[in-house]
Amino acid sequence: MVKKRFMAEDQPAVSSASPEPAQAVAQPSAEPLPTGPLMSYFILSDLHISVGDPLTVKKLRQALDDITHFDGPVDAIMLTGDLTDTGTERDYKELRTIVSEYKLPPVHANMGNHDYYTIWINKANNWDQAAVPNGKSDEVSREQFKKFFGYKSLYNDFTTKGHSILLLSQEAYVQEKPEVGEGAWYSDEQLAWFKERVKALYQPGRPLFVMTHQPLPPNGTDGGSHQLIRAIQFRETLKPYKNVFVFCGHRHQDFQNGTPHYVQETFHYFHNSSVGRTLNRAYQQEAKNKAQGIYVQVFADKVVVRGREFSNRTFLDEANWSIDLQKAQA
Repeated sequence: MVKKRFMAEDQPAVSSASPEPAQAVAQPSAEPLPTGPLMSYFILSDLHISVGDPLTVKKLRQALDDITHFDGPVDAIMLTGDLTDTGTERDYKELRTIVSEYKLPPVHANMGNHDYYTIWINKANNWDQAAVPNGKSDEVSREQFKKFFGYKSLYNDFTTKGHSILLLSQEAYVQEKPEVGEGAWYSDEQLAWFKERVKALYQPGRPLFVMTHQPLPPNGTDGGSHQLIRAIQFRETLKPYKNVFVFCGHRHQDFQNGTPHYVQETFHYFHNSSVGRTLNRAYQQEAKNKAQGIYVQVFADKVVVRGREFSNRTFLDEANWSIDLQKAQA
């Protein structure tokens, strides 16, 4: 149980196509599709937990309160980057304290750009850009993240009830690679791992899920700051496969502000909102009390993706998608 794992400081924490038309007469041996969800999970992005911003702490507690009292199955929780605001030891300690209060399903995560921000923070826990890296390094950030979740690698996959989720993480920040800015840089090793794991985990007729933090740039281009940098190779890896669902964070944008949160490519691509700091179209934190995330349900013939407002425990009509799964070829 995640609750146990988070308790002690020295313990690691943890393009859409319609389905084929049904036959006019069912075969006697045909079995009806299961009616309930086969697997369900929450995606929480951009928590930005900060000792200096109590509102982020309040909002994560709202989300976890909602999830633990949720009227429906929750098989896992994915945290897609910017878990903390500064990546400092004290912000991770605050995150550990919050999560240890709840009995949760398996929790998995990837790193966002803010999880590397400890290089900007001095010993007095103040922003000190002039003294970067303030005696720290990107390696410190990576090791801190891995220790928190008990990971051997920054990138991982998780399978439950026959359905798999891959979590990719940026592997360096500006201390090691100034040119990446706030973008997500993936190494040759991670991209080779990604290609191999997609091939190994893919099951025709079933969905495969991929979590990133930064969003993709326009199709056909590689990204820069605030984007997934090696995007051409990322897209090429997924191109041969059907029923792939990619979720990103980083934008923070409110599900109710009219900006598109779902884009259909060769895969189904969703932009999450933010738990800690939900923003309007102008990237301003206008509605300070909103805290939003995504609930995913996998059925035999479709995947349902719904936006959730944790502050009042409601689903959002503006974020409600049902995607038919393409059947495996006979």
